[in-house]
Order: sequence, then structure tokens, then C-alpha cells
Amino acid sequence: MQSGVYKVALKELIDNLKLENCTPEVSVDQISITQTEVNRPALQLAGYFDYFDSSRIQLIGHVENTYLQQKGLDYTVGVMEKIMTGSEESPKPPCIIYCREIEFDDKIIEIANKHQVPLLRTKKATSPFMVELIQWLTVKLAPRCSVHGVLVDIYGEGVLIMGESGIGKSEVALELIHRGHRLVSDDVVEIRRISDTSLIGSAPEVTRHFIELRGIGIIDAKSLFGVEGVKSQQEISLVIKLEEYNKEQEYDRLGLEEQYIEFLGNQVVCHSIPIRPGRNVAIICESAAVNHRQKSMGYNAALELYNRVTNNLAEKRVEL
Repeated sequence: MQSGVYKVALKELIDNLKLENCTPEVSVDQISITQTEVNRPALQLAGYFDYFDSSRIQLIGHVENTYLQQKGLDYTVGVMEKIMTGSEESPKPPCIIYCREIEFDDKIIEIANKHQVPLLRTKKATSPFMVELIQWLTVKLAPRCSVHGVLVDIYGEGVLIMGESGIGKSEVALELIHRGHRLVSDDVVEIRRISDTSLIGSAPEVTRHFIELRGIGIIDAKSLFGVEGVKSQQEISLVIKLEEYNKEQEYDRLGLEEQYIEFLGNQVVCHSIPIRPGRNVAIICESAAVNHRQKSMGYNAALELYNRVTNNLAEKRVEL
């Protein structure tokens, strides 16, 4: 797993959320955001700065702006300068975003230019924009790791196929694409932990949509099969491990108890599939994906069979 502090460029935020830069003199190229939390500085505008985390994006909405208008321009200039100054313990904000196209005085822009804090603006209402902003930052700043495998969208279920190099993962992915499913990533899968229950997999930018087939070389799945055969990212629902068949090893034949694998602290259901000549692994992956969806909807075929057998044996004992 990769370690360290994850960053997202402020310029990328401006471009993706279509924000207006009201301080073009402040360069945004070198500014990065490191926190998913966003702050509406209500208490700070009232003068309370204890526990103020100025390293967060500061969001000014209708309520905050109305309060400042009531307090007057001199008060507004003073408190905004205190927010933009930062301190040794807490750096200055990466930016301040005004919602609802709120207009502000030129003196606020002068302070922003002085402290090199970008002032941004959006047309959107404060609460919906705040939700959108936090969701976007959560994805961009999520903990992440890279694993060796193939990620395919099968009937809407993200199936991560793992196994030793050369065991046939890419060939299985190619067959699944032929059967109408979509490739997310081949060889290397980047996994991001969005929440305690959600892992999102995607491909590195360099290898996106490419598949390596031993004996043939590199093929472009998007060019060969069209955009309907690929996908940029997918939530990982199931892991299938391909392994060489070992007759000395016992394999699960009922599936009453789920096996799990852990990524970034999250548990994902994992099946080990032994590879033998004549086994259609693509169909097995399809069946595993559908069966996983059935279980998530409350139906467990293995448990149903177990209950039937148990009830049948109980009936026979009663007859005896």
C-alpha cells in the first residue's frame, strides 16, 4: 500500500467543478489540497478561532455573507484577513469559495492577493455544492494501493481476477469482453478506499484499456471492441483468485462460509478457482458474479440446499 499524504491540485478542482477564479493574480498552479473536510467558518466570523483548522477549504454561503454585511466592511476585512493569514501551527487556507455568486468588496480581493489565497466562486447553492465538493475530494484523496490483477465489470459487479503471472487472467478478461462485459483494468489495478464498505478500482492512465496477451502482444480493447467494452472505474464487489489445480488440496464445494481478502482495511468476498484444462473460467466468473448478487439480495443457494437436506433428514427420522 502506498503511504504518505495524498494531494489534489487546486487547478484540477477549479476545472472539474467549474469554479470562477476571482483572484487571477494569485497563482493556483502550486497549491494543493490535502483534506477532504470542508469548513463553513461561522464561529470564526464571530471571532472564535480556537480549534480552527485553516488548512481546510473555507466555504462562504448566504448565511455567512449576510452576517458579515450586518457587521460592516471594516469588521469583514479584519476577520477575513485573520482567516487568510494562518499561523505556524495551521497554514493558510488553500482557497476560499463563495457560493450563490455572492459579490464581495474589492478590499477582500486585495487581502487575498496580499496573502496569496485564491478567492473562488460558484453559482450553486451552498449545501448542494458542499456535498458535491466533499464527494469529489473523498474520491481524489482516498487511501490507495495497487495490486496485480484484472478488474472487469460483470453484470454491474466489479470482479477482481487475481493469480500468478501467466495463469490466464488477461485471456479470461478478453473472453468476458466478448461476452458483453466491460474491462476496467488489466495487469495493474489501482484501488481507492472511498468508505468503510466501498473500494473503487481503476486503471493507471498509461495502461488504460490495454491488454497484454502472451504470444500476441498488446491490444487496445477500446479500439477493438468499442467504448461499450471498457469502463474507467468500478466498485470492487468480488475477488476471484485463479490457481493451478492441486489434487492434494481440498476446495470449497458448498460455499456455506464466505472467504475474504483485505484491501486497505476493507474486507472483500474472495473465491479460489482451481484451473484445469476444459474449465471455462469466464463462465465461472459470470456465475460467481450473479451468485454474489443473489446473496447480496438475500438469497443463498448453498444455504437453501443445506436447509432442504436438513429438513429431508429430519422428516425421515420422524417416519422411522
